[in-house]
Amino acid sequence: MSQSGYTQKIKNEALRLGFMNCGIARAGRLDDDARRLEQWLNKGFQAGMQYMEKHFDLRIDPTKLVPGARSVITLLLNYYPREEQAAGVPRIAKYAWGEDYHIVIREKLNALLHFINTEIGQVQGRGFVDSAPVLERSWAVKSGLGWVGKNGNLLSKKSGSFFFIATLITDLDLDPDQPFTTDHCGSCTRCLDACPTGALVSPTVVDSRKCISYLTIELKDATIPSAFEHQMEGWIFGCDICQDVCPWNRFATTHSEEAFSPVPELLNLSTGDWEAMTEEGFRKYFGKSALKRAKYQGLMRNLRFLRKL
Repeated sequence: MSQSGYTQKIKNEALRLGFMNCGIARAGRLDDDARRLEQWLNKGFQAGMQYMEKHFDLRIDPTKLVPGARSVITLLLNYYPREEQAAGVPRIAKYAWGEDYHIVIREKLNALLHFINTEIGQVQGRGFVDSAPVLERSWAVKSGLGWVGKNGNLLSKKSGSFFFIATLITDLDLDPDQPFTTDHCGSCTRCLDACPTGALVSPTVVDSRKCISYLTIELKDATIPSAFEHQMEGWIFGCDICQDVCPWNRFATTHSEEAFSPVPELLNLSTGDWEAMTEEGFRKYFGKSALKRAKYQGLMRNLRFLRKL
């Protein structure tokens, strides 16, 4: 089979596995992105996420992660729900309503790599889901899947931004897609205007020190800084504000991934219900959820902070 045939075979299998899109870029150093990342780090925008400072060379060069890498396959997985949280309850980012996406996507990446090894031939390859030093949004742009919007998220004209990005780096030669070279945010500033903490300091640039997602998940301090009182808008895990206001998300369609079906209790838990929850109860309801990232203690801290308002 030809290189083009292999490429199409992989894309077809990715769609069969449930990914909403698949793009391919030729592996190589990301020199422009390296400069932007360095500037971002120098300004301290990574906040307490020291892991962002580590493995810089791995982040900008996929051949450091997979020796002999020739292709970077980028995959998108929809998580936009049809359900809504009840009004007035503590708010949880939509991506965390179902099972932990890391587990779900790793299974699909492993299945895709197994398919390649079985149907095409033995290759070297590794799959990554945002917990490894990979600049997945940059590879998505290079793969023709969209552009980085003013809110820092990858945007697609066809489906908005409520999707996960996964990456499979391999030493297999594949046909690359044309990079996405245009920006379709135009003069719109809805995300910049809507961010209650001012975390979007300029188009595409996020200061994590002010980001509600960082403050409710990654921040490990005993309390959230008092400067953010009256700005949290009810969020206790993550934040969807800059995505909810984005006009491109009018094209978002509901996902069909059973694993992302919401934990039923999550949609209706009141502040009192959360406060009454024991650590054992948290493990029972959310043991397979991405909420584990903040841990029980972190969510209780966030609730206490909201209670002060």
